[in-house]
Amino acid sequence: MILRKRGSSVGNKVMSNEVLYHIGISAEMLKGAEYALLPGDPGRVEALARALGTAEPVGCHREYTSWLADVEGTSVLVCSTGMGGPSVAIGMEELARLGIKNFIRVGTTGSIQKDVELGDLVINKAAVRLDGTSQHYAPLNFPAVASFELTLALQQAAESLSIPYHTGISVSSDTFWPGQERYDSYTGYVRKSLQGSLQEWQALGALNYEMETAALFIVAQSFGLQAASICGVVAKRTDSELVAPPDLYELASQRFQAVVKKTLQDLIKAGK
Repeated sequence: MILRKRGSSVGNKVMSNEVLYHIGISAEMLKGAEYALLPGDPGRVEALARALGTAEPVGCHREYTSWLADVEGTSVLVCSTGMGGPSVAIGMEELARLGIKNFIRVGTTGSIQKDVELGDLVINKAAVRLDGTSQHYAPLNFPAVASFELTLALQQAAESLSIPYHTGISVSSDTFWPGQERYDSYTGYVRKSLQGSLQEWQALGALNYEMETAALFIVAQSFGLQAASICGVVAKRTDSELVAPPDLYELASQRFQAVVKKTLQDLIKAGK
């Protein structure tokens, strides 16, 4: 398995000690890292970095909290993005300029299929572009798809660890309530064009709702770089609108930490 290194010789690069405006870190701080794990929640960064191995903080600015971990002697960045596509794209723009070539979103999600249980992992191979950010990088009829190589590596890692996972399509929405057809919002109002959309995505076989993957895939593709997405299921929309209790939430977190660690170890050992 070979990870393409497209984009490695192009792009608006920076001086090694230049600290970029939004993420607050420089290429020098990354120590040659080419892989970045992108959780949404800044509060999840430290635990994820420490789960990978020896880790240290490198920056904290706005929603972008960054730690650097050592995996098999190779530096790996863990950087939060906050919620939604715009902050994902801003982070990716600056991280790409610092030399990051492989982006793996690591987060939580709500499942919309009955067989996708709380605590399971969802590995998205593509995303419905129910967002605005991705449309600033590619026309809407351009597909939001993951890196085949990174996606396969995540699948193989999950299988080797006997962790339950599902591979399929995400619905990436810019909103948590109307775009995901939730009616427990302040007004309970969902636009007519979105009413019934949950049932439609279910009928089409989509697995989950979240808010970042479409932007992640499109931005990476437009840069000629690699992106994948793995999320733990913390809400099962076919049963309830409630978030999973703490024990299941923690189980999902432990599982995606284990899978991304195994994935990185395997890729790095193979020289990818």
